[in-house]
Amino acid sequence: MIPDRVRDVCDDPPVRDASDALDQLRLIAGGPQLLAVLERFPEARLVGGAVRDLLLGALPHEVDVVVAGNPRVVAEALGPIEAEHERFGTLRVRAGTLPCDIAMARTERYPHPGALPIVEPASIDEDLRRRDFTVNALTLSPAAGVVGVRGALDDLAARRLSVLHDRSFVDDPTRLWRLVRYAVRLGFMPSVDTDARAHEAVRDGALGTVSAQRRTAELRLALHEPDALAVLHAAQHLGLVGGLSIDPVITETALILAEAGGSSAMTVLGSCVPEVGWGEQFSFSTEERHILDRCAALAPLPSVPPARPSDVAAMLDAEPVEAVAVAGARGDSATAHHWLQQWRELAPSIDGADLLAAGVPEGPELGRLLTATRAALLDGRIDQGHDVELAYALGDIDGPPNAG
Repeated sequence: MIPDRVRDVCDDPPVRDASDALDQLRLIAGGPQLLAVLERFPEARLVGGAVRDLLLGALPHEVDVVVAGNPRVVAEALGPIEAEHERFGTLRVRAGTLPCDIAMARTERYPHPGALPIVEPASIDEDLRRRDFTVNALTLSPAAGVVGVRGALDDLAARRLSVLHDRSFVDDPTRLWRLVRYAVRLGFMPSVDTDARAHEAVRDGALGTVSAQRRTAELRLALHEPDALAVLHAAQHLGLVGGLSIDPVITETALILAEAGGSSAMTVLGSCVPEVGWGEQFSFSTEERHILDRCAALAPLPSVPPARPSDVAAMLDAEPVEAVAVAGARGDSATAHHWLQQWRELAPSIDGADLLAAGVPEGPELGRLLTATRAALLDGRIDQGHDVELAYALGDIDGPPNAG
């Protein structure tokens, strides 16, 4: 399912045991505080991706804790409650600076494919069986060590993603996006059965049962992955998105250019969108749709020379940073760099009030003269400075070449 070019081919690290994983947790800011609470409440365990990462020797940046019973007591032992999700019995707190989601152990029942689940309290073992992949169906605590569903540790050692039941992708099609995100980020491969079920779910229209808002939320998560382009490549390979034109060189160049103030997520996606209107299938904001449309529509940038900086300004004024970055990556990146880093901020020091005071009548002529003065500054036909700019705008000088 995951193309060869996005697979991690480095040597696989060994899977740690419970003692090593707990030692890893102690290295995280807030980890000792979290461990102290887990020791105090044996009904609470670390769960999910944080356990997976600790067993692989990585340090998670946030953790989930599952509680067999009332999660509030455990949450309050860690710190002030910052947020609460009543539907799923989840509370957000921090152990020091470590974000922690504390949730009651639960079962989930889906009224129909793609629906949000109906949840009920359950045991921790039952909670593990409702999760997405076996490698995420693991718990860790000082008292119980590592506990997981059948096959979880084998799959972790084999770097394999396996769903827990046949209807997993039908009940919750957003797991298809998680499949490609985890596969790329972790360098894991789906099991043969999981790969087949993923393709079957896509073929049978599972994504159509999920709202545009939820599909967009999953796409946003993909765009914030460490290798977002590889996730998009894998998602298109599976059929979660279509029509993208993926060129790593263009995307990487655009990302460098967009460091001048653009969104890396919109730059990655914008570098791949094939045409204006592609983003309408998702619930992006008006601003985001505009960015994507301009990325698709803006022509590759010409080099300077033969184009003049003022010609570039006429083309790019009011264009989003992301669109300029993509157009530069598809054309002349030096032009995009000069525009984003220098030219777009260059403006005359004179304004309409200066021209009015010099006798220019109020009206459209004010704007035309200021635009012409800016063009002369951009092209180096005059030097910066109030007196020189005013003289140029009034026609008193033609503007000697800028020595700089």
